[in-house]
Amino acid sequence: MTTASSVIAALPQPALAVQGDSRTFPVRRIWCVGRNYLEHIRELGNDERNPPFFFAKHADMIAPDGATIPYPTLTKDMQHEVELVVALKSGGLNIPADKALDHVWGYGVGIDLTRRDLQTISRKKEQPWEIGKSFDLSAPCGALRPASEIGHPASGKIWLSVNGTERQKGDLSEMIWNVAEIIAKLSLQVAVGAGDIIMTGTPAGVAALQPGDRVECGVDGVGTLAISIGQPA
Repeated sequence: MTTASSVIAALPQPALAVQGDSRTFPVRRIWCVGRNYLEHIRELGNDERNPPFFFAKHADMIAPDGATIPYPTLTKDMQHEVELVVALKSGGLNIPADKALDHVWGYGVGIDLTRRDLQTISRKKEQPWEIGKSFDLSAPCGALRPASEIGHPASGKIWLSVNGTERQKGDLSEMIWNVAEIIAKLSLQVAVGAGDIIMTGTPAGVAALQPGDRVECGVDGVGTLAISIGQPA
């Protein structure tokens, strides 16, 4: 319903579940790191000398653990990218790397779903990546776990399987930029803040998904996530 302060109905607040807690983590922004695992850079044929960079998804593109995600429009090549998710409780501009972890509330597991064919066309035309990266339900995320409980994971297996067959496998220690460096670098270009989540890049093994696929993934010591790919809407 509309209120005295708005001309349309109040919009829902995107949020992530918290493991073992009835409360949720409200999401303000979703930031993603591109090209942060060396083997993934090589499998896509990109220049491994280039540093990782950032792009964004909209907060309402989150999908929860267990969701069925309709195969998206415009693409014939939607691919999976499993990632460690970092959730911030505070932030600012120009955060020093040695202070960056003080701003982390917790961690989770996410999938950066990508319309690879559209992303590739955009990259060749030197156009923005939104059409390939930002679409409905393109940011599945599992429940978060607080850093006060699990610490700040710097190593551990990160993996993804489709229909029971493992496709992606790496280790957090293989990230080119670690979590503290990612936060510090991102805060140079924008004021990060409470409610921001950062998807920190994916290891090698990305591949296409099809309607009917069951996707399971996880990060050791952090959590797991499972989704299904449905028929086109």
